[in-house]
Amino acid sequence: MSSFDVGQLILMGIPGTELKPDTASLIKSIQPGGFIIFGRNIESSDQLRKLTDDLRSISKTEPFITIDQEGGRVSRLRLIGAEPPNAIQLSIKNNPTLIKKHGKLTGQLLRLYGFNLNLCPVLDISLDEESDNSLKGRCYGESADQVITNAALFNKAMRSKGILSCGKHFPGYTFASCDAHEELPTVNRSKDQWESIECAPFRALLPDLDSVMICHTHYPFFDPENKKKIPASLSYNVITKTLRDQLGYDNGLVITDDLDMGAILNEFGFEETIQGAIIAGNDIVMICHRTEMAQGALTILDKMPAVSITDSLERIYNTKTKIKPPSEFDLQSAQEIDEQIWNLRVETLGEELAKKKSIEDGKRSPVETY
Repeated sequence: MSSFDVGQLILMGIPGTELKPDTASLIKSIQPGGFIIFGRNIESSDQLRKLTDDLRSISKTEPFITIDQEGGRVSRLRLIGAEPPNAIQLSIKNNPTLIKKHGKLTGQLLRLYGFNLNLCPVLDISLDEESDNSLKGRCYGESADQVITNAALFNKAMRSKGILSCGKHFPGYTFASCDAHEELPTVNRSKDQWESIECAPFRALLPDLDSVMICHTHYPFFDPENKKKIPASLSYNVITKTLRDQLGYDNGLVITDDLDMGAILNEFGFEETIQGAIIAGNDIVMICHRTEMAQGALTILDKMPAVSITDSLERIYNTKTKIKPPSEFDLQSAQEIDEQIWNLRVETLGEELAKKKSIEDGKRSPVETY
């Protein structure tokens, strides 16, 4: 098995707003399975489309080009356009037409900018909007049933426009009392409690999700024999035994949450993390901020037995057959979609509230400023 194949198991972030020679050289060497774009990579409409085109041009196989474009404060494209309403605002409005419109416009805009995978919908549940667990405003309801109904509407509408989806964050940040961007949360729930609430949206939507993201929450009941706190993202019992075997997501693409988050960096070494993620059942490891570590990840993955990554490569390539090509780019189209997003925001929030963008200063969670 070649390093080219092994690189497909890596999804990496890149520095800056353009592809510098050293980064391009690194990418050509690794041939990662995909890229994630953050606010640091976005300067203007033309620049963003050029960047995604450049990433595609130096990839030997079509890469996943992904982003967090949820709505509200976690909307990277609001840096160059209107901020869509967030999931809880749409849930409170309780108008299915608006949620569908949000999904369609999100899909159209992402396709125009050269993306093919959006890291949403969030399938966590909003139980406490003031909790420091990074979820404020990001959930599609205050109950599992609400989330199932509303997230399904968004998911179907976005996918109808040619953008793949990713349900997150399995098995759940819902009851986390701290932010995994900063430290590893422990959630003391029983299996029955988890199955009745956090698991329900995933169980319902799995057949219609192109991928699932695994979070960095430690649920003790999943790994009762292990004395060390094991995050879900490194747990064989969570990913293989539960998500794949119990819930039947055996052929679905599974991605780690960002391995550059405090929940992982503070607890585990890099080699232990990369190996553990694949052994646990993830198909793709996501390294969002330490771009230089992608080469190290490739070296670690290269040393793993071929049998441990064969199934992952098959799932990656199968998912990539569903990728749609970007729409032809022109600035006028981007502006027209942006105007529709603004109108959706006004329909959801009213004119006065619509004028107030979400605060993006990182005080609530680093997810705002990445």
